[in-house]
Amino acid sequence: MPQQTSPQEHPHTDPRRNEPSQQTPFDTEKNQHEYPGQEHKLDPAPDWGYDTYKGCGRLEGKKALVTGGDSGIGRAVALAYAREGADVAISYLSEHEDAEVIKNAVEEAGRKAVLIPGDLEDEEHIKNVVAKTVEALGRIDILVNNASYQACLTVLAEVSIWNTKPGSCIGCLRLVVL
Repeated sequence: MPQQTSPQEHPHTDPRRNEPSQQTPFDTEKNQHEYPGQEHKLDPAPDWGYDTYKGCGRLEGKKALVTGGDSGIGRAVALAYAREGADVAISYLSEHEDAEVIKNAVEEAGRKAVLIPGDLEDEEHIKNVVAKTVEALGRIDILVNNASYQACLTVLAEVSIWNTKPGSCIGCLRLVVL
């Protein structure tokens, strides 16, 4: 059993190992600050379920559209849906290398994967996402509005509606209407 230490000695604990760490989640050398982020550059790599999530057919035959499906929660959802039996259309901004990783994982699960790059702030692109998904998969049974933007702020008071990317939020709402 690891020796217990006080928070003052080691204020950060790595939850994967339950060990003290001197590195904070915000160390600038290993974190990206450009938009959009690229998951394949993260160190440590995120756990998106590739080695752990098995699935058992709960979505057999369903067709899903996942926005922001190239990375983060969207990537984990796309993988889980595929392993549960769904074909998956993956909408993403421009991170092609990350998108190929999830496309390959969906196909390894025996499901169809459709990659649709582009900006959900563009109304014509939103219509294109729906049309390409229906063309490739036949229909949309499940819509996961996950596209998002993450910013690193140093002061909580800096958070406001005005420093979000409103077009992305509106784009997700337009997908629901279409």
